[in-house]
Amino acid sequence: MTDSAAGQLTIARATPDDWRVVTGWAADEGWNPGLTDTPSFFAQDPDGFFLGRVDGEPVSAISVVNYGDAYAFLGCYLVRPDLRGRGHGLATWRAGLAHAGDRTVGLDGVPAQQDNYRRSGFAWKHGTQRYIGTLPVAGEPDRQVRPVEAAGLRALVAYDSACLPADRPRFLESWLTAPGHRSLARIVDGRLTGYGVLRPGRDARRVGPLFADTRADAEALLDALAAEADGDPVAMDVPDTNREAVALAEARGMKPTFDTARMYTGPIREYAHERVFGVTSLELG
Repeated sequence: MTDSAAGQLTIARATPDDWRVVTGWAADEGWNPGLTDTPSFFAQDPDGFFLGRVDGEPVSAISVVNYGDAYAFLGCYLVRPDLRGRGHGLATWRAGLAHAGDRTVGLDGVPAQQDNYRRSGFAWKHGTQRYIGTLPVAGEPDRQVRPVEAAGLRALVAYDSACLPADRPRFLESWLTAPGHRSLARIVDGRLTGYGVLRPGRDARRVGPLFADTRADAEALLDALAAEADGDPVAMDVPDTNREAVALAEARGMKPTFDTARMYTGPIREYAHERVFGVTSLELG
């Protein structure tokens, strides 16, 4: 995608094997990437991952994952620290955004980059706070919380779609069954009232998503996921649009660590913000 002469940046689509170096960079930034995220990310849009190289060495990365014809999500925008300030990031940014075409693009931006994102046409929508803590394990398990297979994929896809600006059945089918992922649903009187996923991470287990009709549903799911964490710290990205979600994280003793801003380049499909107790990931929304 760019000049391949010696010392020049070249940008090409990345493979899942290529992406291992990017998850390493993300870990170095303290983002705590999930250990088994990559196959599910690529399941949604295998053409949405870009790696910049200089003389064959990886130096920059971005993902711009398309969800249907109207929406895309940008993440993993990284430049190797020793090679910043040379224009590699901007060139990689442009290559990634070209993949989105005329779709509205969303991202979760760290504070240091939010002004840059505004200059690139992104507008602030809401904040998201990462909460981390060792969750207490409830005494009696909630019998209405069951493995997601009990709900059925069709019901889960429909529920998930109501909690996002886009449909993502390919991603969800992979995410629910990925190695190390523990996926639970709450079913009340035969009706799905929420679901959550716990997955391994570098520094803490990750909860995401945690979608639920009510705080009671979210509490039951979070407590059941806590039992699966084996005493490890758990991290969850909580949108400030849902006060009950913030209250739940704090009630479980989780502490805020860093914040991001959800930003968009244009209009998005409305969705049930009140059901979003924990976002799926900062990389794919």
